[in-house]
Amino acid sequence: MTIFTLQLKHMKQFEIPEFYRSPIISKVKAFRKLQDPRKRDFTPTVLDFGNVRLIIARHFGFCYGVENAIEIAYRAIAENEGKRIFLLSQMIHNPGVNEDLMQHGIRFIQDTEGRQLISWDEITPDDVVIIPAFGTTLEIEALLTAKGVNVSTYNTTCPFVEKVWNRSEKLGQEAHTIVIHGKYNHEETRATFSHSAATAPSVIVKDLDEAKLLAACITGEQTKGEFYRLFAGKHTEGFDPDIHFSKLGVVNQTTMLATETQEIAEYLRSVVLEKYGEAAIKDHFADTRDTLCYATNDNQSATLGLMETDLDLAIVVGGYNSSNTTHLVELLEQKCPVFFIKDVSEIQEDGSFYSFNIHTKEREFVPSPLPDKTPMNIAITSGASCPDATVDAVIQRILGLTDAEKELEEVMAQLTV
Repeated sequence: MTIFTLQLKHMKQFEIPEFYRSPIISKVKAFRKLQDPRKRDFTPTVLDFGNVRLIIARHFGFCYGVENAIEIAYRAIAENEGKRIFLLSQMIHNPGVNEDLMQHGIRFIQDTEGRQLISWDEITPDDVVIIPAFGTTLEIEALLTAKGVNVSTYNTTCPFVEKVWNRSEKLGQEAHTIVIHGKYNHEETRATFSHSAATAPSVIVKDLDEAKLLAACITGEQTKGEFYRLFAGKHTEGFDPDIHFSKLGVVNQTTMLATETQEIAEYLRSVVLEKYGEAAIKDHFADTRDTLCYATNDNQSATLGLMETDLDLAIVVGGYNSSNTTHLVELLEQKCPVFFIKDVSEIQEDGSFYSFNIHTKEREFVPSPLPDKTPMNIAITSGASCPDATVDAVIQRILGLTDAEKELEEVMAQLTV
């Protein structure tokens, strides 16, 4: 397996396969890093090919946690020749990455919704089991440990997910109830719920509308029975609305919209403030802004930066079951037509697209999405689980379809500080 090294912040280096090499995007990112080492500028990079201008988001693609997970997974392959290697579920929500891992012999024990693909009875102490970047529940970890499986050597849980778990544990020790902003059946939310439930009463809300329903239960506008109906399956066993709403802390699934998590936290804080008063607010509501993932924040801020430019359309690249990628689509839809594609195979040679509709959850055929105008301004970004090489391939296809007036080498040569 050919390996090359990427150097990230804090001098951390990750070794990932040649499969992910990116001659275009890596140069764009290196150029911007030299220009803006402190990451204060969220304006996009413009690659001007004359008749088409590619507006590249300031931040996108693999984050620290994803690269860390990929490095560990391929290390597991290299270090365990002849052994059976399993992943609890998808390493990350990207079909290309997961397909490559399967081609290297890795098998998935569960699907993304926690349904069993391989019986636990088949797993032995001699097997290698990789915990994915989303982490796993305490129950699954205990099950594997009881079977004699090593759960620490190839644990790829993102450090920022673990940061949320640690904050939840501390809040629980201080008698707070944990409100988790996340998608109930997402792997990361299931894992976070399991960890928070170990030390604190916990409840999951997926958006501001559900937070408002929760607020009605906090104020007593909704009865205890209504709470159990509205949040069935989304709260810890023994949760008592009469007791467990006196102290709250909000944490999140790290791939959710950071602005939405903040909005939910601020809304619930206002409800608690109204109930207990300003003098007592610190005793009843915890400040948890430090649990928001920096990469999710950066990617979303960069997407807002894209939206401040003149755009004819946007292309978002990533797995269709990727939460953070879906949120980038949601943002860009407010600005222009958006085409959500998993990779270059969704762009046909005749210029038609297959694009995933996040509202209908269907893959749709779009006959001719490229506008008949010059220059056309096309925004390009991707989710945190999408390899830059996948974005490179999309750029090359777009340049071919539009008969770009300038050569790629000429435009890339202008990326000098």
